[in-house]
Amino acid sequence: MTTEEQHHTAGDLWGGLAAMLVALPSAIAFGVTIFAPLGGDYAAHGALAGILGATSLGLVAATFGGTDRLITAPCAPAAAVMSALSISLMQQSTSPASIMLLLMLIALLAGAIQVMLGLAGIGRLIRFIPYPVVSGYLSGVGLTIIFGQLPALLGTPKGMSLFRALQQPLLWHWQSLLVGLAVVATMLLAPRVVRIVPAAILAMLTGIAVYLLLGLADPGLWQSHGNPYIIGPLVGGHGELAEMLQQNLQALQQGDPAMLAQVIIPALTLAALLSIDTLKTCVVLDTLTYSHHNPNRELVAQGLANVASAVMGGIPGAGQMGASMVNLSSGARTRRSGLLAGGFALLALLLLSPLVAWVPLAALAGILLVVGARMIDVRSLAFFRSKATRFDFLVIIAVVVTALSVSLIAASGVGILLAMMLYLREQMRSTVLRRKIEGGGAFSRVMRHEQELAILIREGSKTVIVELQGSLFFGTAHQLYLALEPEIGPRTYVILNLRRVQSIDLTATHVLEQIKDRLEAVGAWLIFSEIPHGLPSGLKMKRYLRQVGLLQDSPKALAFRQLDEALEWVEGQMLREAACLVREEAEPLSLDALEQVLCWKPGSLTRLADLMETHHAAAGEKVFALGTEGGDLLFIRRGTVRVSLPLRKKEAWHIGTFGRGDFIGEMGFLDSVRRTAEAVAMTDTDYYLLSRQRFDQFAATQPDGCAAIFEGIALVLAMRMRMMNKELRVLRD
Repeated sequence: MTTEEQHHTAGDLWGGLAAMLVALPSAIAFGVTIFAPLGGDYAAHGALAGILGATSLGLVAATFGGTDRLITAPCAPAAAVMSALSISLMQQSTSPASIMLLLMLIALLAGAIQVMLGLAGIGRLIRFIPYPVVSGYLSGVGLTIIFGQLPALLGTPKGMSLFRALQQPLLWHWQSLLVGLAVVATMLLAPRVVRIVPAAILAMLTGIAVYLLLGLADPGLWQSHGNPYIIGPLVGGHGELAEMLQQNLQALQQGDPAMLAQVIIPALTLAALLSIDTLKTCVVLDTLTYSHHNPNRELVAQGLANVASAVMGGIPGAGQMGASMVNLSSGARTRRSGLLAGGFALLALLLLSPLVAWVPLAALAGILLVVGARMIDVRSLAFFRSKATRFDFLVIIAVVVTALSVSLIAASGVGILLAMMLYLREQMRSTVLRRKIEGGGAFSRVMRHEQELAILIREGSKTVIVELQGSLFFGTAHQLYLALEPEIGPRTYVILNLRRVQSIDLTATHVLEQIKDRLEAVGAWLIFSEIPHGLPSGLKMKRYLRQVGLLQDSPKALAFRQLDEALEWVEGQMLREAACLVREEAEPLSLDALEQVLCWKPGSLTRLADLMETHHAAAGEKVFALGTEGGDLLFIRRGTVRVSLPLRKKEAWHIGTFGRGDFIGEMGFLDSVRRTAEAVAMTDTDYYLLSRQRFDQFAATQPDGCAAIFEGIALVLAMRMRMMNKELRVLRD
């Protein structure tokens, strides 16, 4: 074993031990909280269930999980949900045996649900539950724990509610109150004095010491059997571990399938809470250790651990923030530390059972009071001050009030409903209209001559480009209609750019269909462009638009892959309507005709007739390729050439489409650098080729002719730059 491996092993060993010392007192307290309402010796059974839960969860979750340094142990949300259910069932006169079976089924089913969530890939989605909902729920859990533990702190008879306990101070057991207050004080003050030993361990030992000292004045406190103020012996009444496992398996076999109806909702609630708790801890560990966990694998591991814990008679749990932080700070490096924490919990059960039997219930109540208080999100009170976050504050309060007045299960339902409302609110507050661009403010990449540009600018008001964004759904459908309705009548071509659309539903589609029908009634076109290949939801938008009839029922509804293609089609329509047939003439241009089309000075090209070479390219043939030698200037006499920059795979960036009377290759002609793009003939093309080498020979004897060529190139480039600047100004608005 290398030195580094030895350091890792030592770090995992000490980290696992420290994490167990932090998690075990809380696990015992959670178990007692769940089972103590059943009366009798069930408090001792709860302590045993807590230790078994810490053991099973630690061993199984670390074995199948992949998150280093994560400690899985019984947690407060699980204790709050299951203790509330335990109290409710006791109030309904359900037998303790039936309650224990129901609790085991809930834990078992919750674990199975976690496994299914992980296998279905839902792990990534659970993390997106809004913070106000999580904050409200955790605060509700904290207050539920506090209110549930105060009677135990006061030492009132088991089963007495907090309200009744506060009304009858004569029933308070002052020794329990003193023990509980000593434990609370130790929990709060110990971290300031001693950092090596976890505060929970010191608090529990303090509680035992104070309780035993009080026994000097009241010897009855030193009785272990039948003592309502301590946990009592862990084994004996309910058999050894093997017998407990056998009893659990028999109880499951004898269970009534009708019980599933009683446990499904609590199990779903518990599965969601445990999953959120675990993934939240994993995210924090990722941030501190620069790692990355697999949420779906972790959910499967946590689910298997909770199933194993339920079968063994333990209580459910999740990845614990406090224990994991102690594990990390103690030097742990791998997930073996989680295995070791589970193993140390088993050793504690085998070796420290006599000590655990003397733990006062008031001491556990004191520990849980501090745990519950720390779960309350006090910072959320600041949300009320700002108008922007006031609704979020009301969401937190609603979840907390529901948890306290109804149940934690009802609070989870309210939380889910409010999470949906928060999502809808954010979506409805955002605008679906990014911008509108007049047709005269944006053009295709087809290079136009002045005559054509003049027509397109004059007719530009017939076209509008509407850029949409965000979610098009029932919440924004009216907003979508208001954005498009003013364009009906003034426009002949309404182009919808959908590149930034994240989702679309049937209501929004119905609005688009209404717009399409109204445009068609006035002889106008609805044109879709840049339709996303796939939305985040997995929906294939183009296929969806076809299925609902938007792109099939009418010849007045078209779809183009790129906005540039849509603009090119619209420009062609407008030029044909204006009888501007410059690009449709079949005869190749001569040099003097090229001068007229380009608006160059007479003689600029004709004096170079002896230098020009005539070439022909068939449709689909490359005129020049990327990376080839530059230096040639090409004048298109007839046909169309597309210039593009090849990207990854088969994709390419469309630089421009050039037609009859245009020239290409001017960049290579000016600097003689290798071609940075490729040109492909879209139709049969004829062109003149002017070699830079032959032109330089001509320029040496006729500098005036050379200047005319450069002036002509500069004029065309300046015109293109002006058009580009115009488009940029429009895009900035």
